[in-house]
Amino acid sequence: MPSQSWEDYRVPAGGVSCYSSKDLRHWKYEGIALSPVTGDPGHDLDTGKVVERPKVIYNEKTGKFVMWMHVDAKDYSYSQSGVAVSDRPTGPYRYLHSIKPNGNMSRDMTLFRDTNNKAYLIYSSENNNTMQVCLLSDDYLSPSTTYSRILIGRRREGPALFRAEGKYWLISSDCTGWSPNAASYAVADHPLGPWQEYGNPCTGPGADTTFGAQSTFVLPLAGKKNQFIFMADRWNKLDLEKSTYLWLPLTFTDGKPVITGL
Repeated sequence: MPSQSWEDYRVPAGGVSCYSSKDLRHWKYEGIALSPVTGDPGHDLDTGKVVERPKVIYNEKTGKFVMWMHVDAKDYSYSQSGVAVSDRPTGPYRYLHSIKPNGNMSRDMTLFRDTNNKAYLIYSSENNNTMQVCLLSDDYLSPSTTYSRILIGRRREGPALFRAEGKYWLISSDCTGWSPNAASYAVADHPLGPWQEYGNPCTGPGADTTFGAQSTFVLPLAGKKNQFIFMADRWNKLDLEKSTYLWLPLTFTDGKPVITGL
């Protein structure tokens, strides 16, 4: 768009696909977990809209799998979080609605479920000038009124929150459009903060651009203390369907997270 100072590359929203794996190396296609809508521009899931960063968590009380995602218009003016629910991780998911949590803009987002089964929605807000952490309802289907504004004025996106060393860690990226940049991390004693921001957890050649990628999730390795997989998106802005993923080991050294390039 001529009036925009930022890059607005798009691809038709095609729903949310699901794959399964027993070893994280070999993958089976499980189909479309959340189907798109065609020919209905007013619907959140219409192929002309934006559907990004879907995350799923399991609610032990309800026995449901809950998916949250960033839902937006092509110009990112809608800025809402959408929610869907299913009886199975593979779907099909039933789309419920989208919402601005407590009336606030919600763009890049992630989910985090704590060891006490409390769940949080973390999202870039206020035109990406802050992030917010919002406690979800007990069924994980709606935002509660308990939330905090964090990283105020820092313009961070691509949040990935995890727990280790008895603390909470949040990796995020700068706002540089589709171009990669240096990650930073923040630490807190509680998901709602207060959060203290530190430097780049990446080390080695390419660390200054997060190895050409952008943070999206941190996966704990089952049975491995303080060992994680740092998951990131490698955007191909001129052909978004050809975008790929980058997975790297995340460990702790002297009580600090370290992401090592290959």
